[in-house]
Amino acid sequence: MILRYPAYFEEFRCIAGACPDSCCKDWDVAVDEVSAEAYRCMESPLGEALRSAMYEEDGDIYFAIRDGRCPFWQADGLCRIQAQEGHDMLCRTCREFPRLTHDYGDFVEKGLCLSCPEAARLILSAQPAPWVRREIPGGEAPEYDRQDMEILLKTREIMLTILADTRYSVPQTLALGLLYGYRAQGELDGEEVAPWDPQAELSLAESLAQASDLWDLRAFYLGLELLTEDWPLRLRQPAEELAWPEALRNLARYGVERYWLQAISDFDLVGRVKLVILACVLVGSLGGDVVQTAQLYAKEIENSNENVEAILDGAYTSPALTDARILGWLLKA
Repeated sequence: MILRYPAYFEEFRCIAGACPDSCCKDWDVAVDEVSAEAYRCMESPLGEALRSAMYEEDGDIYFAIRDGRCPFWQADGLCRIQAQEGHDMLCRTCREFPRLTHDYGDFVEKGLCLSCPEAARLILSAQPAPWVRREIPGGEAPEYDRQDMEILLKTREIMLTILADTRYSVPQTLALGLLYGYRAQGELDGEEVAPWDPQAELSLAESLAQASDLWDLRAFYLGLELLTEDWPLRLRQPAEELAWPEALRNLARYGVERYWLQAISDFDLVGRVKLVILACVLVGSLGGDVVQTAQLYAKEIENSNENVEAILDGAYTSPALTDARILGWLLKA
């Protein structure tokens, strides 16, 4: 079986007490059943604390946050469970975060989650580079159609090439990415597609662009599930003007690498392309340090399946997220 991951994946090291944020803040921690059973059997004051902190909802087990933080997050920024019992006693979420694993059966891809500050720094500062590729034991026959996956793999590489093309500005690149998303969707749907002509596509994008107030975009995100106190404040107090730092190319690249192949499950590639591009527009509109803003975005959106699904739905149904408006924010803001 093939394992693939971006070059910066192996560079990640948790910075623990030096972290400006914490993965122990603001959201309940999902506890896998194996860890939960171990905590139920632990005979110690820590075991009692673990059992009192766990609750079950819809068949899933969580540690409930208290005063905005995990009850096992110590004043020194470290975890009480790890300090007393070692790394192996952490639940799977805490052992693996911010590492992501996407298992497609006959190959596996790994990455880092943007909601971790140190991971966000690595993601947004990395230079474009080929992914590391390794042979590992295991694997099984995939449940998807191999031809469909080959199309997704091929079109993802083309999309990444488009995003890396510095002949075009960041907003021009994102506009081209939106239009290429429709072309890739057509290919996935079995349509014949014409050769890609970026200059012609950029002219088309400019003709479709509709000037629009960015408040409509922020209002849409304010209507989603809110997980932190900082996020709605940032949405209501944006930067004076939309900025396009080069780091947004990496933000788009990260989104494409993370979400593109997930279209194998429902064939909704366009929705995921809009999810990625809207993230770049939103982060660019909020100003401040781009790494901190992108990390806060990820905490709010990517760590909530409900929010991701709401954006995928809104990509087709919300008047605030039309293609004309997105192109307007990219090319006319």
